Amino acid sequence: MRPNFYSGAGLDRADHLRSDETWIEARLGDPASRFAVVWRSRNLVAPGNAPQVVWLDAARAGGLVALAETLAFLGLNETRAYFAFDISALEAPEEEPALKGLGAFQDLRAVGPLLERSEGAVLAYARGLMHWHRRHRFCGVCGQPTEVRRAGHQRVCSDPDCGSQHFPRTDPAVIMLVHDGARCVLGRQEVWPPGMHSTLAGFVEPGETLEEAVAREVAEEVGLRFDPGQVVYQSSQPWPFPSSLMLGFHARIEPAELRVNRAEIESAAWFSREDLLNSPEDERFRLPRADSIARRLIEDWLAEAC
Repeated sequence: MRPNFYSGAGLDRADHLRSDETWIEARLGDPASRFAVVWRSRNLVAPGNAPQVVWLDAARAGGLVALAETLAFLGLNETRAYFAFDISALEAPEEEPALKGLGAFQDLRAVGPLLERSEGAVLAYARGLMHWHRRHRFCGVCGQPTEVRRAGHQRVCSDPDCGSQHFPRTDPAVIMLVHDGARCVLGRQEVWPPGMHSTLAGFVEPGETLEEAVAREVAEEVGLRFDPGQVVYQSSQPWPFPSSLMLGFHARIEPAELRVNRAEIESAAWFSREDLLNSPEDERFRLPRADSIARRLIEDWLAEAC
């Protein structure tokens, strides 16, 4: 099965090394190490028709790491260590001597489909981890500041009477292509680009299985009801925009009239394979973005008839 975008980073996350401060310190100075820079949820990319990830070596990264809000060890590619650090406190990072002329900080969603897959996955990992750190500077139990531990994979409350441990958070969300064999259901949100339609989706709630979440979300958004046993898992995708894991499903059901909940979505309709294969990809109708699992769910369904 082909991997989804932002998966397949190819790193050994090396959990056993995260608490080895001596080893981490040595890798921070190792000329072979590579550093991904994050600024306000944007990644450093060299511009061009084929944009390239800008990796810093230890010599160029050293001064910036000293200014960083957070540093995290991402893992190993064979013996090369990869790190990420966040310089969001800087107002003009591209003017820093170590970064000047190297590239621009861009939204990964704008360039992700153009990057080499494994490198895009590492940037997604870095983006998601740095986002979590920015949102967890204070303890959710007592409100005191938290401190970074385990090479950026844990935060601990600074109050010894509390000492709560906090770990990077990922929010599970189900995303599903509901179809009757010949047609599928696509909807759109008002905030999306004109014409864009996509599969239905929603976050998993406490106390429900993934299959139950699929059935509930579909019922809430378009009024279709079916047994969760009809839900078939397809694949998953890290989606750090800001912190989701998208869990993709297909669900074949009997055709029925849609009852669109406009408090949830702007519109929804049944679409045939012919409709999708002849998509004008303009403001009248367009499929979801190429790097999304929504697009993958649709493409796999279309391929089933080939």
